[in-house]
Amino acid sequence: MNIGIIPARLNSSRFPKKILTPIFGKPMIAHVAERASKAKKLDKVILAIDSDETRMALSDFNFEVMMTKKEHLSGTDRITEVARNFKQAKVIINIQGDEPLIDPEAIDSLVDVFKNDEVVMSTIITKELSGRDLIDSNVVKVLVDENQNAINFKREVFDIEIGGLYRHIGIYGFRKKTLFHFSSLSPSKLELRYNLEQLRALENGIMIKAILTEKSFHSVDTKEDLNKILSSFKQEDFI
Repeated sequence: MNIGIIPARLNSSRFPKKILTPIFGKPMIAHVAERASKAKKLDKVILAIDSDETRMALSDFNFEVMMTKKEHLSGTDRITEVARNFKQAKVIINIQGDEPLIDPEAIDSLVDVFKNDEVVMSTIITKELSGRDLIDSNVVKVLVDENQNAINFKREVFDIEIGGLYRHIGIYGFRKKTLFHFSSLSPSKLELRYNLEQLRALENGIMIKAILTEKSFHSVDTKEDLNKILSSFKQEDFI
């Protein structure tokens, strides 16, 4: 069984309650769930919520919702709590709740890579990396090796590194055993220094297969990001 889990924490420091922000009449998190449900390789999509307010906002939708602890420090911890309820799950996809235009085919690509028995964790990268992105510490950049395994994630980069960089899209696939192992590890030194959870995996010898996609991604981290989406897309783009 392949499960997509969307961690839906209500409070966001940069954009409070952004998952419930309406986009053409629906909460942003509802758009994410609807598009994720179109992924052909997922057997189930679950919203991992942490508040009654979120539950009420989604009451008119037919989503599978599970309440999780408020105390979780990361989305990975939240999806781990949900994944423990599904013994038959083999692959878990962590789908970010702030990607209202996520392409279902990108999710399927994360599942497909686990046909290779050596892959234990995966993520998505893209060549869409502008000059502004390179100097923006909020945009995470990735270095990969010749086998397309991630070898480093950076917020700040030097000129010499620019040619080999990709933009990181924060969607992850895990084998269930790897997810549980990852969540059991203490935050690593580089993770804490750069506030990049995926560095915990690299520092503990967990290889991350990077899947290159041509799909466009439009994450909403700030109100400015939301305004860009609303000005660039029409309601039919979200169907």
